Amino acid sequence: MTQPAHNNAVRVDKWLWAARFFKTRSMAAKAVKGGKVHVNGHRAKASTGVKVDDRLEVTKGETAFEIDVRGLSEQRGPAARAVELYAETQASRERREAQATERRAARMSMPRPSLRPDKKQRRELRRFKQGE
Repeated sequence: MTQPAHNNAVRVDKWLWAARFFKTRSMAAKAVKGGKVHVNGHRAKASTGVKVDDRLEVTKGETAFEIDVRGLSEQRGPAARAVELYAETQASRERREAQATERRAARMSMPRPSLRPDKKQRRELRRFKQGE
């Protein structure tokens, strides 16, 4: 874990990128700007400083993470090191697992065709959708 020298705080967008929550730093900055990241219960700006023991709430798509900062880094490293930068709360982990189970159940209940439609079926579908 790389400890920054200046005031023991790291920009939240850099930290999210280093902890591998987002693939690029610009994606992390966009999420922060869009209100998807809260630090200690307050909406964060990209320049907000993150310190050890801060609580972050990060929303990515349908998934919400609630994490405690355990280490600081301004550089993206291996995934094994990135996992050491935070600890997800038990409630957050249980909520994510419940959501994943619901998504799996919904996917199983929706029928999937075994084959792609042939040319005649595509024409029929197009007519049906266009109301002809």
